[in-house]
Amino acid sequence: MAAEPPKLSAVIIAFNDEPNMRACLESVCWADEIIVVDSFSTDATEKISREFTDRVYQEKFSGFGALRNAAMQYASYDWILSVDTDERVTSDARTEIQTLLQHGPEANAYFVPRRNVFLGQWIRHCGWYPDYRQPQLFRKQAMRYREDLVHEGFDVDGTLGYLKNAIEQYPFRDLDHFFQKMNRYSSLMANRLDQEGRRFHPHQLFTHTGFTFLKMYGLRLGCLDGAVGFILSILYAYYTFLKYAKLWELQKSHATITNSPH
Repeated sequence: MAAEPPKLSAVIIAFNDEPNMRACLESVCWADEIIVVDSFSTDATEKISREFTDRVYQEKFSGFGALRNAAMQYASYDWILSVDTDERVTSDARTEIQTLLQHGPEANAYFVPRRNVFLGQWIRHCGWYPDYRQPQLFRKQAMRYREDLVHEGFDVDGTLGYLKNAIEQYPFRDLDHFFQKMNRYSSLMANRLDQEGRRFHPHQLFTHTGFTFLKMYGLRLGCLDGAVGFILSILYAYYTFLKYAKLWELQKSHATITNSPH
């Protein structure tokens, strides 16, 4: 008699993403359980989540790495599929994952390609495809995130594999949403750089900003994505400028406090 395939926990971290929740949750309804870890959203994120699962938990946000590690602990099963609220598991990715689990995974963690859509267009270049972020399908005991505030790293005990079929990501609904999201991420990244002891240097506002644009638009062929590729490259250059401007502001405030008379 053939052994039962391992069961799968779909784990989602969420915060104030009401517009994306339903489509994201619908795309993982086939998993054996759905875990949603919310960071005290003030919109309908939690309400929508409870339409799909009663496994909804609240965790204070103290960085993406720590939050992902906390979310993993709520999973009942050995295999986890980590999905963000702006992602959709396609039918092809679902079939590949189910087939992999049925036949017995050879690796302990798998990268999943992501097909990013921005301003209604699939971005094939700019470094946005296949856009392996971290392993998203993995054994619970084999994977741990580094507790970085943002752009968190990971450690895997065992072998790594790659899936062939992409999930879809819709990281920004429109330009307004881009600026909202990047304002938050640039603040988190400035704090991370400061915590790591990285010092601000004025040239970073120019060199790092310029290189970001050249890397995305030129080296990573964003020019082949047309007007959207140009817009995206400019926007990420702006994000880079904002990140270092905030690092300057943060370290200047530290210096002011240190040098203030007692």
